[in-house]
Amino acid sequence: MRLSYISLTARDAAALGGFYAEVFGYRERRPAKRLSGASVSRGNGLKDADIYSIWLALPDDPGPFLEILEYTQTLNRGRPEVNAPGFGHLAFVVNDLNRVLRDVLRCGGAMQGEVTNFGSAEAPVLIVYVRDPEGNLLELESNHRP
Repeated sequence: MRLSYISLTARDAAALGGFYAEVFGYRERRPAKRLSGASVSRGNGLKDADIYSIWLALPDDPGPFLEILEYTQTLNRGRPEVNAPGFGHLAFVVNDLNRVLRDVLRCGGAMQGEVTNFGSAEAPVLIVYVRDPEGNLLELESNHRP
């Protein structure tokens, strides 16, 4: 058994995919495509489902990929909170926390918390929570000195 992928539902899949490509280096795993029809609706239980689907993967990681879906018909919900039950956040180990943090903000993301050392002065483990442009929570972690 293995984890196959993580799926995010987006208001604008192309823009959100661009954010993950620019900030984290994700690349297209397969060409984007439209999913619709009876089998799609039966599979997800949504009547008349019509979905724009993007699959992205990290270039050096054969592990789970990122699927970004944009439904023709969407429901609006409030911004997810850190302590709300259900899906929490995506976590990324990064080599240069300061650079990635600058890229997140430059590309439309936002701060959620503050950079915090969960390690020690001798062996720092820096973490911070941020949000992507659609408000999804991300954790950035670096085991390297900034």
